[in-house]
Amino acid sequence: MNAKDLYQKLETDFELEKCQDDWSNVEFDPKFVTENFRRRYMGILADNTDEITKTYTAVFPSEKIMQELLEKREQNILLFTHHPVDWKIKKSQSPFVNLNGDLLQKFKENKISIYTMHTPLDRNGEYSTSVNFAKALGLDQMDEFAEYFGFLSGVIGKTDCKNISELVEVFKNAVGHEVKIWNYGESEIKDGKVAMVAGGGCDNEILSEIARLGINTFLTGVTFHNNYEPSIEAHKIAKENKINMIGGTHYSTEKFACIKMTEYFENIGLESEFIEGEPDMRDLG
Repeated sequence: MNAKDLYQKLETDFELEKCQDDWSNVEFDPKFVTENFRRRYMGILADNTDEITKTYTAVFPSEKIMQELLEKREQNILLFTHHPVDWKIKKSQSPFVNLNGDLLQKFKENKISIYTMHTPLDRNGEYSTSVNFAKALGLDQMDEFAEYFGFLSGVIGKTDCKNISELVEVFKNAVGHEVKIWNYGESEIKDGKVAMVAGGGCDNEILSEIARLGINTFLTGVTFHNNYEPSIEAHKIAKENKINMIGGTHYSTEKFACIKMTEYFENIGLESEFIEGEPDMRDLG
């Protein structure tokens, strides 16, 4: 497929012109990163090929994943990512890790492009992060909440689980590893309703909204309780309002959207494959 045609189709189908994002805290190298991406923080990040024969999807463009692609010795391929940078949570520094310049140079030499949709994929819809997170846990979507860059990114789901213990087992089976429970309320799931925000949903505004909605169970990715003020306030609100929080890592709660994106590419005639990353268990606190 012609690369420009593919980029335009993604632009149109996911309405990128209606979306906003902000990665101004990251210094993207103009030698490898397009001016368009440095201006909008979405879309074609590294434009290295005129034709795309296959796509790979991933949550983060980690060095491990970039190296894995290079080892395949394939050309004219596209790496589609949810984030434009890697994620490694730390106590004192930004968790976002910029792209490796040496690997970007090799991507250029090997005709591997990178396309990124962060907020457009967080925007609730068929391929979005929270919607597919809920589906992976077998929850029926009842409503949506959590405004993010002018749209809604959270899901209110209905579960058959009666209590936190049952839901934790479902969560663990979906992500494939242990999860973190912050027991701030009753173990029974009130009215069978669960609030969900994939990724970094431990935010004071989100927890305040959940409290107003009268929901006592919240599922997200990052629940790390650190010196970052919004995180401290979010845990405080959860505790005061007896909202149980369960964390499953940034990566593991957002990967379902990137898995779903392989269907999007295959539906338009492109072979597509999801590349597994690694959850950072420090996300859980």
